[in-house]
Amino acid sequence: MKALDSVALILLIVGGLNWLLVGLFEFDLVATIAGGSTSILAKIIYILVGIAAVYCLKFFTLISHRDQA
Repeated sequence: MKALDSVALILLIVGGLNWLLVGLFEFDLVATIAGGSTSILAKIIYILVGIAAVYCLKFFTLISHRDQA
């Protein structure tokens, strides 16, 4: 499970940095690397980042349990 947590964190960092670049410079790094925002590779990356975000919602329960202990 720890490996999956690490992969999810890496994907969230990639997604966060991509949104930072979009917000500051209107530059989509994922689209640039993948050959356009509508390419299959870009869509796969966007989907994986989204799934990682949903997966990481579980960390909220871990944080709340740690605060109560």
